Amino acid sequence: MPRRAALAFIFVSLVLDIVAFGIVIPVLPQLIKGFLGGDTASAAHWYGIFGTTWAAMQFICSPLLGALSDRFGRRPVLLLSIFGLGLDYLMMALAPSLTWLFVGRILSGMTAAGFATAAAYIADVTPPEKRAGAFGLVGAAWGFGFIVGPALGGVLGASDPRLPFFVAGGLALVNAAYGLFVLPESLPPERRARFDIARANPVGALRLLRGHPELLGLAAASFLYNLGHTVFPSVFVLWAGYVLHWEAREVGFALALVGVANVLVQGGLVRPLVKRIGERRATAIGAVFGSTGFLLYGLAAHEPLFWIGAAVYAPAGFFNPSLLGLISQRAGASEQGRVQGANASIMGIAGMLGPGLFTSSFAWAIAGGGQRWHLPGLPFLLAAALFAVAGGMVWWTTRRSPTGAPAAAHTS
Repeated sequence: MPRRAALAFIFVSLVLDIVAFGIVIPVLPQLIKGFLGGDTASAAHWYGIFGTTWAAMQFICSPLLGALSDRFGRRPVLLLSIFGLGLDYLMMALAPSLTWLFVGRILSGMTAAGFATAAAYIADVTPPEKRAGAFGLVGAAWGFGFIVGPALGGVLGASDPRLPFFVAGGLALVNAAYGLFVLPESLPPERRARFDIARANPVGALRLLRGHPELLGLAAASFLYNLGHTVFPSVFVLWAGYVLHWEAREVGFALALVGVANVLVQGGLVRPLVKRIGERRATAIGAVFGSTGFLLYGLAAHEPLFWIGAAVYAPAGFFNPSLLGLISQRAGASEQGRVQGANASIMGIAGMLGPGLFTSSFAWAIAGGGQRWHLPGLPFLLAAALFAVAGGMVWWTTRRSPTGAPAAAHTS
């Protein structure tokens, strides 16, 4: 299959998987609440546990799946991950108790870790100088999926909170069946690496990053960026209701517009920008606009300033695909799976830490110690600082290779 067709499958695959993931977002709290007899406080507690556990599974399993794909190829790991995700959703749709639902969510986090393998597949079939644009398509897939998924889940869940889980499972299984017939292998046998369990875990994956000085710095920047980015799912709904007095309809509309801007930037603008100025400068542009946008969010006390912040924030979409391009260039062909798995683990750590950081800072800012200043936008100000530091780390780490190319090629 030509490279363009392979990338098209990966894009469609990611869209379907992310739509499936997004479909359950509006109804999972309702389903948990139903198992707890309608107790909202207990449901909120368990929903937080579900989210943290899902991120923990990403942290643990991403390096394992990445290392397996380096040894046995990308195709079998991708297809098994997608197939397992479909079965997990069906298991949650039929769950007779909260315990079964929780087990299904654990398995969902394990199989969703296959996104790192998809990133490695892209690195396999894309020349180094074009990877940022290809990773931009991954970001666009996430944006599109999170526009369509939650909206579809809300419509389906209005009649039955279990229906979105059935649809999500069906989408994933259809996607796996489609890939079974059309997806080629991207990693030839001669480029595969020996499987080593000591390196196929989060600690081993981080050791791999430590062995490549530039990779370690870029991975640290990825952690700070992803930690800051969790401010949206953590507190945006609470913040918008408290500051802007928005209801669910206004919140959904705002998030949809942010998602559309993300799709346009990552899907259409990353490739030509990186081709013109390189990944290093593209990350700098993304960091400057992203941190400024978060700053405006944090200072917003009314809708006009929020919408100005949203417009300023849009070019932040240049940062992550360009960063992923820089990371992939600094790993050998047989290391791509482990490197992308390590990066996904870092994202998992951010996913575990972010909700607590931002919800706690929001609570402090509107009550208790925060009464002195009353700064409900504090979580966004923290995110602005994290984004700015991430951009500075990328610029400093790549200072010896200002074009964005690796300082030295790494081979296995």
